[in-house]
Order: sequence, then structure tokens, then C-alpha cells
Amino acid sequence: MKFSIFLNPQIPGSGYAAEENARAKRPIGRDTESYQRLLHEVREIAVHADQIGFDALMMTEHHFHSEGMEFSVNPLMFLTDLAARTERILLAPLGLVLPAWDPIRAAEDVALLDQFSKGRLRLGVARGYQNRWMNVLGQRWQAAAARSDGSASDTRNFDVFGEVLKIMKLAWTEETLRYKSDVLDYQVPYPYDGIEGWPAQEWTRTFGAPGELDEDGKVQAVSVCPRPYQNPHPELWQPFTISDRSVIRAAQEDILPWMFTPNPDDHAAKAKLYQEESAKQGRHYRLGEHTGILKIVGIADTTEEAINTFGRSIPKDFAAFFGPFGYLEVLRKKEDEKHKPISPEKGDAKRMNDVEMALFGTPDDVKRGIQRMLDRMPDLEWFGLYMQGQQGVLPLDTVKRNLELFATKVAPEFR
Repeated sequence: MKFSIFLNPQIPGSGYAAEENARAKRPIGRDTESYQRLLHEVREIAVHADQIGFDALMMTEHHFHSEGMEFSVNPLMFLTDLAARTERILLAPLGLVLPAWDPIRAAEDVALLDQFSKGRLRLGVARGYQNRWMNVLGQRWQAAAARSDGSASDTRNFDVFGEVLKIMKLAWTEETLRYKSDVLDYQVPYPYDGIEGWPAQEWTRTFGAPGELDEDGKVQAVSVCPRPYQNPHPELWQPFTISDRSVIRAAQEDILPWMFTPNPDDHAAKAKLYQEESAKQGRHYRLGEHTGILKIVGIADTTEEAINTFGRSIPKDFAAFFGPFGYLEVLRKKEDEKHKPISPEKGDAKRMNDVEMALFGTPDDVKRGIQRMLDRMPDLEWFGLYMQGQQGVLPLDTVKRNLELFATKVAPEFR
């Protein structure tokens, strides 16, 4: 098993844990001093995780978060900074929200970071579920936020995601790219019948990629440079794969799904679906292979101490910010009414521990939680520590100590 940390970078002093400060500096997302503190903390955590043996560091993409939560505006640029400060740890945007990107610009930026890090990039790709920013940045493709409800808007997002990914793959794998997309109304070159008046025709004929120019000197295709360091491209990951439709497409595209289904039985069922759909594509994974699971982890000498340290900082912000997006569903128990939403009041540390969204306790408690996953999926490949409510909320030394306890007291038993 391999181990990762998943950061939702949070500006220190934001959220309910520092409500007075967040109000005083409103909007704290535009406060330079506060943002510099975030950069310092994330850099410290990345270097520490690299040194103590974590295998990967993952970071989401979000925009317009004036409140200071999930403050990772451009994960590729942020991870480029971290690549220069680390030595071995894998770096993964989890994920790049493809319906908000131009496919060629995304392909270029991914290739650059893969080259900068000499292959330490793993590329998470996502659909984007927050309408405040997704509706703005996705407007060029008429793509709004994903709803995962099968609606026309949701299907449009799903189709745009697939088409952007297809063009990115072509840009990485084809020496010259010529493509016309009806899904995006996107042409390479533009206009598609050729770009006239390219001044450096002889230079391109001599040194450029074959097929870029036709016999009349019109640009008929482009060569997207550089290519990725990894051949043909970085391994693809996908965050928070919950719906069966997303699991199936991840299997079809050979994308490693990170799942946020905390109950071990539910997670095993999703992993089984992924395994079966992958086999239809000729990829025969063992149960749990090429999949990952995310959980909040808080370690102390006793369970009570762990809940007091980590359980006070996490639930309130989680319920207030993530709850309206539907994330409280991961806290559902079998005895809860099926069609009644989970109330924010139920999002406390005890329930998080009970449903195994969180593993709060001693190193042995955390080991038992991981083993329950392995009992159902013996070949689970990745386990990720979801850092929500830790960085930016708890003292940095406490966050780093928690990671160190996991790396030294828990991880060695499962490697």
C-alpha cells in the first residue's frame, strides 16, 4: 500500500475556529499577509511529508474562495513551487477541473510540470461541482457545475470533461495535432482548412514537425510542445469518484479513482465495479488495485485525546462549508431515514469516527481502521489522509506531528 496526503489549503485564521479574525480581515482571501502564512505552512508540510516517507501529495483546484477555505487557485502552479522544494514525493492536482480549461493550454502546463519534476506528476482530472466559479470559468464551453443528477446540464459537463481529456491525450501522444471537435466547437488549426500567411515557412519545413504545413504553406496541424516527461503521459487519477457512471468511465479511461465512500463495505462495492469494468477493457486488476480511499486521520496517545485535538477543529467547518454541497451524506448511517438529509448537527467527531470517515485514535486504532478496508480489498493500492480542518486551523507543529506519527507508527505495517 502507498500513502498520500490530500490538502485543501486553508488560509490560517479563516473559518469558525478563528471567526473573529476572519471577520476582521474579510475577505481574508485577498489579505496578502494571511496568504503568505498559507504558503509557508503548505511548503513546510510538503517538505516534511517528503522527508518522512509519504508517497504523494495531492491538492484540489478551486477559485473565488474569498472566505479562505479550499484556497488552491492553480494547483499546477502551486505544485511547481513544491516540486522545487521536494525530492521524491509524487505531486498530484486532484484534480484539474477540465471543463474550466482550454485543452491545449492544459496539456502544455501539465507537460511542463511533468518535465520540471522529472516524472513526479500524477494528474488528477475532475468535473467541477461548485457553481460559483465553475459557471464562470466553464462558460466558453457552456459547461456549468457538475450535479451528478443526470440532468442536461450535468450531461453537458460530463461530455465536455471527456472531450477536453481526449484532446489533451492527442496533444501528448500525436507528433502533430489536427482535430475538429463538435462537442466544444473547437478546431486545431483555426480555421480548420488551414492558417494562411505563416512567415517562417522554410524554417518550419526544415526544422518543424512533419505535416505542419501543406504544399501551399498553410498551417494544417500544430505540434504541442513539450511532450510530458512520462511516456505517453502521467498516470491519470480522479477525485471523489462516487457515482457509478464516474466509476465506469474511470475504468474505461484507465483512470485511478479516489473514492470518498467511508464505509468499508460500500467502498469495496465501488472497487468491485471498477475491477469488473476494467476487465472489460482488458485490464485485470486485483480487488482494490489501482484505487484509493480518503479518510481524515488524527492520532494521539488515546482516542479521547485524538478527538479532543482533531475532532473540535474539523466538524464545524466541514458541516458549515461542505455540508451544503452534499458531503454530509458520507456521514449517513443505516438507521438514518433514507430520504431525509443529514443535518449539520450530526456532523460531529463521534459520528465521523463511527462511520469511518475519520480515524481518530491511537496508532493501533488507525491500523485497525485500515485493516478493515484491507479485509474487504486485500490489494487496496492507495490510502490518503484528508487534511481538512488541520492545516490552517491547528498549530503547524501539531499537523506535522500527526503526519510523523502516521508515517512512523502506522504506515510501515502496510507497506
